[in-house]
Amino acid sequence: MSEQVKTQVNSLEIGRNRTKFRWKFTKGNDFVIGAAIPIIILAIWQIVGQLNIVSPIFLPTPTAILQTFGDLIASNELGVHLGVSIRRALIGFLVGGSLGLLFGLLTGFSYKAQYVLDPTVQLLRMMPGLALAPLIILWFGFGEVSKIVIIAEGAFYPLYLNTFMGIRNVDNKLIEVSKVLEFNRAKTIFNLILPSALPNILLGLRLSLAISWLGLVVAELLGSTAGIGFLINLGKQNSVTEYIFVGIIIFAVFGKLVDSFVRILERKLLSWRDSYQG
Repeated sequence: MSEQVKTQVNSLEIGRNRTKFRWKFTKGNDFVIGAAIPIIILAIWQIVGQLNIVSPIFLPTPTAILQTFGDLIASNELGVHLGVSIRRALIGFLVGGSLGLLFGLLTGFSYKAQYVLDPTVQLLRMMPGLALAPLIILWFGFGEVSKIVIIAEGAFYPLYLNTFMGIRNVDNKLIEVSKVLEFNRAKTIFNLILPSALPNILLGLRLSLAISWLGLVVAELLGSTAGIGFLINLGKQNSVTEYIFVGIIIFAVFGKLVDSFVRILERKLLSWRDSYQG
C-alpha cells in the first residue's frame, strides 16, 4: 500500500472517530444541555431573593420553596392533597375520555351517527370551559360530582375529535384492497382501519390527559376542601406564596410525567412507523 493511500485511510478513520465521539458526547450530555437554562434561571432567582431585590411575599427563593416542600411531605399534608387530586383527575378522564372514544368511533364508522351527533358536539365544544364551570357547580354543588364533570367535559373533546378524524382519514385505497382480499367487516375494522387510525387516537389520548389535568386545576380553584388546587387557594388566602409555587410545580411535574408516559406508549404501539426523526 502506497503512502498516499495509507494517509487517506488514516484520514477517514480519524474522521469516523471524531464523528463517533461527537455523537457520544451529544447523546451523553443532552440532559445536562437541556437543564442548563433552568439551572441558570434558578441561580439568578436565588441571588435576587437573597439580595432582597424582590419581596419574598411576591417571589420566595427556590430554597424557601424547597423547604416548604419538605415540611408538607413530612407532615403528609402534600400526600393527602396529591392523592385527592390524582383520584379526581383519573375518574374525570376515564368518564370523559371513554365517552369521547365511544362517540368518536360511532360517528367515525357511521354517517348517520355523524349527522345526528356531530353538530351538537361541535356546538358544545365551542362553549368555553371556564364559562361552563360556574353553571356545573350551580347544578351539581361544590362536591366531588361537579369537579369530575368539569374534568370529564374537557377530556371528552380531544379523544372524540381525533378518533373521528383518524377513522375518516384512513386511505380509501386500503378499503378497496381489503375488498379484493375478501376481508369481512370485523377484519377490516380491527386489522386495517383501527391500526391506521391509531396515531390520531393516541394523539387524542395525549391531549385528553393534558386537558383533564388542566380541568382539575379549574375545578379545585373554584371550590374545594382538599387537593393541590385547595393548597394553592390556601396559600393565596394566607399570603403563603410558597404553597402557590409548590402547587404550580406539582401540576407541572405530574402533567409532564403523564405526557411522557403517553409518548412512551406511542413509541411502543407505533414502532412500525418510519417517521422523520429530525
